[in-house]
Amino acid sequence: MRLAMIGLGRMGGNMTRRLLRGGIEVVGYNRSPQIVEKLAQEEGMVPAASLEDVVGKLEPPRVVWLMLPAGSVTQSHIEQLAELLDAGDLVVDGGNANYHDSLRRGELLRSRDIHFVDAGTSGGIWGLENGYCLMVGGTPEAVALLEPALRVLAPAPDRGWAHVGPVGAGHFTKMIHNGIEYGMMQALAEGLALLRGREEFGIDLAQVSELWRHGSVVRSWLLDLTAEALKQDQALEEVAPVVPDSGEGRWTAIEAIEQGTAAPVISLALAMRFASQDREGYPYKLLAMMRNAFGGHEVIRREPGDGR
Repeated sequence: MRLAMIGLGRMGGNMTRRLLRGGIEVVGYNRSPQIVEKLAQEEGMVPAASLEDVVGKLEPPRVVWLMLPAGSVTQSHIEQLAELLDAGDLVVDGGNANYHDSLRRGELLRSRDIHFVDAGTSGGIWGLENGYCLMVGGTPEAVALLEPALRVLAPAPDRGWAHVGPVGAGHFTKMIHNGIEYGMMQALAEGLALLRGREEFGIDLAQVSELWRHGSVVRSWLLDLTAEALKQDQALEEVAPVVPDSGEGRWTAIEAIEQGTAAPVISLALAMRFASQDREGYPYKLLAMMRNAFGGHEVIRREPGDGR
């Protein structure tokens, strides 16, 4: 099989490496030619200089896999590919797209008889070694075209990937996956912070997190990664207490509201990330002002040079 990979960043680049090492020929294109040259030299990837060059180096039915940022960048590439590809070709979006966008993009390509697959992709920087979990949405015909690549990218040919439904279902499933991830991460962080807070017990967080990895109900890959990090550094003094949020956490919370489905853990985990990003603390200033107004409670004044 030969396919194209558009976007050779951390995820796209490592996916390309895994495909090539698994016997799949890959034509690669990235806006940075240095990355293209590096993968061509190190892994034997076929380099491409443009989308037109990509299409010219594929045989029908062409398979073009996008690993690009969600939003306008992905949209622009799909619109360009819609003009370049032929009926029966396939576009795969493996980025973290909103499933509503995937539904629209599927319709755009279907109007030109071009297949579309939305592939929710999980695995992060460890995917090259361990394989990727792939949640795939599309028609059976489109997924069949893609199956040889899915079997190579997944942890094993017969597991770690699944055709979860029609177009849109792949990115929807990945969105919910990431919402669950938010809640699991928040629970682990809060629990370990509580253990640390009871200072008189002198609990070793590295010891406990390693302990929980074996036979515990809460054992998980997230716990594995946390335990490894805590072995190196428990104080985390050089880590800023700011946690960015990806679009998928927000999209999951919005989906819960639209469905009228209670998802308090996911929603609160997202809110905690928002709180960590608040450098100004304006809501807390308002709270202090209100307490002073109704109860005469002291307002703590910021000292000159105080970064709080």
